[in-house]
Amino acid sequence: MFRWAIVLPLVFFAGLPAAEDRSARKDDKRAEDKKDDKKAKGRPLVDVDAFMKEYDRNKDGYLTKDEMPEWLHYNFARIDTDKDGKISKEELTKGMAYLQQRRRPSDVVIVLVEMSDCDEGCGEEIQRAYEFLYKLDKNKDGKLDADELKAGREMILKQRVEGILKRLDADKDGKISKKEARGMVKEHFDQLDKNKDGFVDRDELMAAASAKLAEDKGGSKEKDRKEK
Repeated sequence: MFRWAIVLPLVFFAGLPAAEDRSARKDDKRAEDKKDDKKAKGRPLVDVDAFMKEYDRNKDGYLTKDEMPEWLHYNFARIDTDKDGKISKEELTKGMAYLQQRRRPSDVVIVLVEMSDCDEGCGEEIQRAYEFLYKLDKNKDGKLDADELKAGREMILKQRVEGILKRLDADKDGKISKKEARGMVKEHFDQLDKNKDGFVDRDELMAAASAKLAEDKGGSKEKDRKEK
């Protein structure tokens, strides 16, 4: 099993304090929280001078990618705003938010391994991830290129569409009638039924799924652009 949640300790108090006492404690707590927030906002996230001093090995006043800690390589391009291959003190100050060590999406596999608490029985999810990635690597060169990722997305979409058809196509005629439709398919039936024949078929579901994926990807790219 995997421990996905952090269990918060429950603190029990003996007796029931008066309502006014509880209210007073809440007011005091809010005041303390506001003070802490103000202090936190006034403090820089990172001591830029100390950071430059620690990692600027050749003491030229700039940080190159090989001088930066490995866990920051992922965000190097975001901090290097003028794209000259090095980071100045000014760029480091402006890009301070990117100096916070964060999980990368690919770290999910590391988390799976890290949080496993039964080596023999908990390898199933990790094995599933391994098998999926191995399946995507069509030429078995140990790498995933753009074409293989694109093929993987298409495979996932097809599997989802087939799953929807399997669940909703009661008469097994390869399409979903308005009577058979359930959930989101029923809610958006008229939009999905592009040819207005009164059915939603495999191609119409694929088109809708592909359009939704493109929309989601477009939104993610726009968000990254604004962050930069």
